[in-house]
Amino acid sequence: MSIENLSANKVFGGWNKQYSHQSTTLNCKMRFAIYLPPQVSSGQKVPVLYWLSGLTCTDENFMQKAGAQRIAAELGIAIVAPDTSPRGEGVADDEGYDLGQGAGFYVNATQAPWDSHYRMYDYVVNELPELIEASFPVTDKRSISGHSMGGHGALTIAMLNPSRYLSMSAFSPICNPITVPWGKKAFTAYLGNQKEAWRKHDASELMREAKHFLPAKVDQGGADDFLDEQLKPEVLEAAAKASDYPLELTIHEGYDHSYYFISSFIEEHLRFHANYLAK
Repeated sequence: MSIENLSANKVFGGWNKQYSHQSTTLNCKMRFAIYLPPQVSSGQKVPVLYWLSGLTCTDENFMQKAGAQRIAAELGIAIVAPDTSPRGEGVADDEGYDLGQGAGFYVNATQAPWDSHYRMYDYVVNELPELIEASFPVTDKRSISGHSMGGHGALTIAMLNPSRYLSMSAFSPICNPITVPWGKKAFTAYLGNQKEAWRKHDASELMREAKHFLPAKVDQGGADDFLDEQLKPEVLEAAAKASDYPLELTIHEGYDHSYYFISSFIEEHLRFHANYLAK
């Protein structure tokens, strides 16, 4: 597994780095960012928080805008942020911002032309952690978080793989994608018309039927323009009540869908995950 270092910036005593590698899962070159806290310089291995970003984002948005490195350095947590989809010449795309490159939705596509590259679920769950754990001084203790489309990905991936993660969180996640425009468009394209396949990637459906619980934290802005049509946190909250899922869901009045919101509460999320990564 060879990786190429593209950039390195020292921050809060650690290093924010960007790498590329050839992905066998996605059949294209992929890019990811990693923050390595200062503890690794003394030979210490650290746990990892995986961050999944939203529509139109890359590996760079969270690392540059969220302001997470200061707290990650204090807590001794590495952060890994992959790109949001396969990219490059020959990779299928769409004119819309909500499908194709930049909009992988963290599922394994089964429909042409998407199925030859769009396997973001397998990439995030298997290939990327294997690469990270083989290439950097990190442990196999993992938590996962994300925003919007990435919040959907973080919650569904964690609930489908509860033995691989110690905790999960999300900002403004797409909570019930099988009922909203973003989800219907993406799932129809990537997964076809079999609605049962959609349900396996819907956080509310998974939480309602869950038998294995992970600590879960969700924050949502009350002034989010996408709140009612696309995100539907009330459906996730109802699902959690139905299964007694340990979900901490908070609506923050006045906050929108942007990284201003994420940067305001990212410290709370990192400390939440640290409680479980330190065990």
